[in-house]
Amino acid sequence: MKDSSPAPEAASYAAAGVDIEAGDTAVELMKKWVARAQRPESVGGLGGFAGLFDASALRDYRRPLLASATDGVGTKVAIAQRMDVHDTIGRDLVAMVVDDLVVCGAEPLFMTDYVCVGKVVPERVAAIVKGIAEGCSLAGCALVGGETAEHPGLLGPDEYDVAGAATGVVEADELLGAERVRAGDALIAMASSGLHSNGYSLVRHVLLERAGWELDRDVPELGRTLGEELLEPTRIYALDCLELIRAPGTGVRALSHVTGGGLAANLARVIPNGLRAEPDRATWTPAPIFSLVGGQGRMERAELERTLNMGVGMIAVVAPESVDSALSALAARGVEAWALGHVVEAGDGGSGARLIGDHPA
Repeated sequence: MKDSSPAPEAASYAAAGVDIEAGDTAVELMKKWVARAQRPESVGGLGGFAGLFDASALRDYRRPLLASATDGVGTKVAIAQRMDVHDTIGRDLVAMVVDDLVVCGAEPLFMTDYVCVGKVVPERVAAIVKGIAEGCSLAGCALVGGETAEHPGLLGPDEYDVAGAATGVVEADELLGAERVRAGDALIAMASSGLHSNGYSLVRHVLLERAGWELDRDVPELGRTLGEELLEPTRIYALDCLELIRAPGTGVRALSHVTGGGLAANLARVIPNGLRAEPDRATWTPAPIFSLVGGQGRMERAELERTLNMGVGMIAVVAPESVDSALSALAARGVEAWALGHVVEAGDGGSGARLIGDHPA
């Protein structure tokens, strides 16, 4: 007896959930933004298998060292997805990558991105890339290429994640780091724009799950909605730090990008054995978002400080006589900065970094 049931339809990539035409549309929409994030050394455009950068630009270096960094944005993307606002998360991505590069004194040259989505919505992908391109412009680096991948079944239709990598260059004899730091050096804090892109698993747990707050909740202490605060883009310090390094009389020894692990743990990475950095809490008042998270979570100060940046996004270690010059250079760039503390002999207190004092009442 013959089987009269209809034959199954032929399999296709589209039937499996991957829309090639939507991907092509996304590329067309993002082209204008990528075109705005270029440098003179950029070669070619979108569509190639690899991004190109003219390395002859490095011929004037005596001994160029290439620096490389890669990162993502973490669970901050969940806030962007819930708010359906996608044109700022790319700036966070660029900040997390290029500001890791600049701590060794490297100038960011070029960046590539990776956007992984559950379903390609061309306008959403273009908005993400728009933010990346804007971030690259703010950092002075070129966006030379990237990849958009559609992963149905792995991610939901409205879910995505982003990652990126960048390359920079620094003269070997101008490399910043712990080897340059001396007892008596001063610490200069650069204010963060808010939470930046770290600690969002904690923040979401405390404010959204435990406290039950909605993202559209108006929070008087913040002067805006909770969602607007949580989606505030990470400050990009790359050009500010490069200007600080190059300014006469600033005596920069090292830089520390305050990310996951908090202020003390990241600062300790550029402090040599035998010395201790002592940032003083009395020199600044953290923004209200930090006390809100701490209060709603009933958190110990130590736990809060080893998770969030507490209002300090970047720290410069400078020669003691260079404090005024460093602060003036940063002020000229519009960066809120202040004298944060000093580097001292470790003695019996142990090397690394330790916060001292209390924030102003």
